[in-house]
Amino acid sequence: MSGEVDDAVAEAFRGEWGHIVATLIRVTGDWELAEEAAQEAFATAVQVWPRDGVPRRPGAWLTTTARNHAIDRMRRNTVGGAKLRELAVLTPPSDSGLFEAEEIRDDRLRLIFTCCHPALAFESQIALTLRTLAGLSTAQIARAFLMPEQTLAKRLVRARAKIKNAGIPYRVPPAHLLPERTTAVLGVLYLIFNEGYAATTGADLIRESLSAEAIRLQRLLVELMPDEPEAQGLLALMLLHDARRTTRVNEAGELVSLEFQDRSRWDRGEIAEGTAILDSAMLRGPVGPYRVQAAIAACHATAPTAAATDWAQIAGLYDHLVRLVPSPIVRLNRVVAIAMAEGPDAGLALLADLEAEKALAENHLLPATRADLLRRLGRAEAAAASYERALELVTTEAERRYLTRRLEELSR
Repeated sequence: MSGEVDDAVAEAFRGEWGHIVATLIRVTGDWELAEEAAQEAFATAVQVWPRDGVPRRPGAWLTTTARNHAIDRMRRNTVGGAKLRELAVLTPPSDSGLFEAEEIRDDRLRLIFTCCHPALAFESQIALTLRTLAGLSTAQIARAFLMPEQTLAKRLVRARAKIKNAGIPYRVPPAHLLPERTTAVLGVLYLIFNEGYAATTGADLIRESLSAEAIRLQRLLVELMPDEPEAQGLLALMLLHDARRTTRVNEAGELVSLEFQDRSRWDRGEIAEGTAILDSAMLRGPVGPYRVQAAIAACHATAPTAAATDWAQIAGLYDHLVRLVPSPIVRLNRVVAIAMAEGPDAGLALLADLEAEKALAENHLLPATRADLLRRLGRAEAAAASYERALELVTTEAERRYLTRRLEELSR
């Protein structure tokens, strides 16, 4: 396959997978069939595009091909045409209540709300959405959840079976049922954004189309839930992070840390929009985790220089965030903030507690943080050992190159 076609298939997968699967689920009502037909469509593209050329609208081509594969499969498996008659009635259900299907016709948003049905466990809701909508592999999701791949695979199978056996409808729920799914939907959209902003595996650290899709869906959600301040907080957080996207990787594909990013290239429009949304959301009720994280992002985005960053305020915000979300990653970020505010020795003391817990034992960020604190203290030999440990665990090429460069700098 030529490099051009190879790139086109990869780009189509990143941008169109979720749309194709969501559309097929709407049409067929069969989650497994939808994923399998989508996979067959991409396999067909790999065979056909080098011969016939990349179609003008790859997404439309893939959707049509996937739908044809799905129909062929249903015909082969049909007894007396029963399955094909099902196809005729598996159209989007009509929503009752304030938000009719005519108002929200986005298959992907409908899919997220279906995946986030309260009958499913929270972890299953997120895992199922990331697998079905974002096209992440089971291994990638398992790594994000810090759990064995086999365990996650079983969880996905159980979740799909529960949706099918319980007859969970494929739709955006009516207005009075939205609050019970808010936490899960926000969690899913943020994970999708993060996978685009800092991919867990692969050659590219950034998957722009995935982040853009998460922002688009989040805007839809804010329109759907205008009185939910945490939805606004998450939109602000996404915009403030996305504003720095183009400066996070240099021309060589290497990660550029916040300290060395070219702030003149940050998207001022996104920063202005994000801070305005955050300011409005902060006035509404007790502050939740997304608004706190957005406030932290705003501190970074509005600092004129790295040296002028208000690390004391950021450390205080992390103190609040840890009380709301005491996850190992949040606590690790708090360590970094305190180290920047009070010095690397203070950070190392807090890091010891996290290391003793083992929750991040297989995550490269823990030894990478230790390495950075030791480097700042001038303890080159110990820092090198931690960078080497981080390199054993890192899963993206951009971060690998960054850590390798840091390690090499210690010996100069």
